[in-house]
Amino acid sequence: MTRIFIADDHDVVRSGLRTIIQARPDFEVIGEAADGKQALELIIQTLPDVAVLDYSMPIMTGVELTRRIRKRAPATEILLFTMHDSERLMREALQAGARGYLLKSDASSHLISAVEALSRHEGYISGKVSVALLDALINNSPSAPSRLTVREQEVVKLIAEGHSNKDMSAVLNLGLKTIETHRASAMRKIGARSTAGLVKYAIRNHLAEP
Repeated sequence: MTRIFIADDHDVVRSGLRTIIQARPDFEVIGEAADGKQALELIIQTLPDVAVLDYSMPIMTGVELTRRIRKRAPATEILLFTMHDSERLMREALQAGARGYLLKSDASSHLISAVEALSRHEGYISGKVSVALLDALINNSPSAPSRLTVREQEVVKLIAEGHSNKDMSAVLNLGLKTIETHRASAMRKIGARSTAGLVKYAIRNHLAEP
C-alpha cells in the first residue's frame, strides 16, 4: 500500500486529488493540509511514502516545505503540484529535493503515473522539460545544462521584446559581436533553434510578458 499525503489550500483541489488517488486500491490518502506549516507537522508525524504539495500555499511555500521535509522526513518522496510550466520553477523545486513536478492541468491524466514513479523512487515530470534534465538535477550531475548568465538573460529578454542586435548593442553598451556571442550561447544552453525558441523560453521563464 502506497501512503500519500496531500497539501493544497483549496478544498476542491484536495478533494479532486483524493478522488483520483483513492480510485487505486493500492493507494491510500493518509492525511491532508491546507497550509505549509500544518503540512510539515503532519508529514513528520505520519511519514507518508509520497507527499503531493501545492507550489503556492499560505505560511510556507511548497519549495520551502520540500526543503524542510527532506531534513525531517527524508524517506518521503515529494511531488510538487502547480499551474506554472516554468523551467526556472522546475529547477527550484527539484533542487530543493522534490523528485517530481506535475502541472495541475495534467493531474487527471498524469497524477497516478507520477505517484507510481515516486513510490519507486523514480523522477517524474509533466511539462516541457526533458527527462535528461530531470535526472541531472536530481543527481546533481555535472552534466546538467548550465543556467543562462545574467547577460544572456538580458539578451534573451530583449530579443523576446522584439529588439534587433543593433538595438541590444545600444541598450547594453556591448559590441554587435558580443551580442551575437551571448545570443548563440543562450540558444545552445536552452536548446533553441530559432528566435521563436528564445521568445518561448523567455515567456515560460518570466523574462518577458506574452
